Amino acid sequence: MSTLPPEGEGERLQKVLARAGYGSRRACDELVAEGRVTVNGVPAEPGRRVAPGRDLVAVDGAPVGILPDHVVYLLNKPAGVITTASDPEGRPTVLGLVPPEPRVFPVGRLDVPTEGLLLMTNDGQLAQLLAHPSHGVEKEYLAELEGDPTPAALRRLREGVEIEPGVVTAPARVARRAPGVVRIVIHEGRYRQVRRMCAAVGFPVRRLVRTRIGPLVDPHLPPGQYRRLDAGEVRALAEAAAAGPGRPAAKGRRARRAAASPVPAAGR
Repeated sequence: MSTLPPEGEGERLQKVLARAGYGSRRACDELVAEGRVTVNGVPAEPGRRVAPGRDLVAVDGAPVGILPDHVVYLLNKPAGVITTASDPEGRPTVLGLVPPEPRVFPVGRLDVPTEGLLLMTNDGQLAQLLAHPSHGVEKEYLAELEGDPTPAALRRLREGVEIEPGVVTAPARVARRAPGVVRIVIHEGRYRQVRRMCAAVGFPVRRLVRTRIGPLVDPHLPPGQYRRLDAGEVRALAEAAAAGPGRPAAKGRRARRAAASPVPAAGR
């Protein structure tokens, strides 16, 4: 736990909270007064200052990024791009699709042929929160399968599938969207999980697109393009992770439209 910054040093807590998307400074003062804000695990007091890069601020248990140079990008990864910093075979990587500065890294992975939404950030605290298995942020996929899955196959996917000896996936939300196309929502992050699940029930994946991460959807982001998340989106991500597995995502207008869409055009 850090000590209090010397008088006049650091930033005022309400300024940090306002920058992170928690409303006006007056609204942030009210959050502090209600005891919903902690600094290094201790309830914050009015007028508290915090030291960026040292103090850990949270609202209702969800961490708040307090460094002004932190960025979080939402990237629409095309097929054929590697989710690593470099590739010995010279294949394109996701780092080549975002600005070189500030240096960011991917949160989790999408395998080479899989397309869709991927988070990239230089906020290590947020990345750790999102990636930790105990938090289980939902990921939604649209999968084009080899054949049209039977009701029995869909039921197995929903109830959990043994993808290797002794390894059974957690229950998933699964819906048939069109002939040979299913929507799958999982909160685990096992290696190539959706592909292995579908293969295990006899309907291998032809094409796989991640369409949602927690509360985030963006059906208008073209393949190979990225955008920077705003403070409210970063806050929603952190809150979804802090709430733990099974938390339903916000179903706003864009989320409903994305969930009802067929497999997006590949753009290739």
